[in-house]
Amino acid sequence: MADRTVRRQARGLKRMAEILDAAELVIAEVGYPDLTTNQVAARAGMSPGSLYQFFRNKQEILDGLVSRYTDDRQEFWAARLAAVTPDVPLQTLVGQLVDESVRFKGESPAYWSLLYGSATGDQFAAAAARLHDDLARQLAGMLRRRSPGLPEERALMMGTMALAMVKAVLPMAAAAGPERGAELVAELKHALVRYLA
Repeated sequence: MADRTVRRQARGLKRMAEILDAAELVIAEVGYPDLTTNQVAARAGMSPGSLYQFFRNKQEILDGLVSRYTDDRQEFWAARLAAVTPDVPLQTLVGQLVDESVRFKGESPAYWSLLYGSATGDQFAAAAARLHDDLARQLAGMLRRRSPGLPEERALMMGTMALAMVKAVLPMAAAAGPERGAELVAELKHALVRYLA
């Protein structure tokens, strides 16, 4: 009986992940404002009624995605935080972080859509703000690990500004051709190193 319950729970978690995967694809295609639960259900290969067993509406899907992204990014940054010491050259650290952001942007366009937010409503803006705040705190933690004497408030301001720079440049780099995009990413790294030094 216990094995059956565990298997059922595992299937439920797998199905929820499939729904969120489908929602990511729909958001990447049409944006969150135009996303419908019917589109997500179709993309997940299930009926809308089955989807509603896991997510009652589009807001719950958004909440699920925000939780997924926040957990994923927290795990990622926690692993990076453990490796950051005052001995890590700032240029190396910035290069790794920007390269990871570029890679993740390519793999998770819905995440960036949420992170950049939208003027479509308070709920969407609140989700974007939660993602932004979490990333800024993680960056602040990395800065403090690298520079233990850095005051917490200053680290948070620097993390917020660094994230704002990344958010401003990555869409420009993605929209530019490969050569121009690489130039913009290199310039972003240079600006961040100068700012964070």
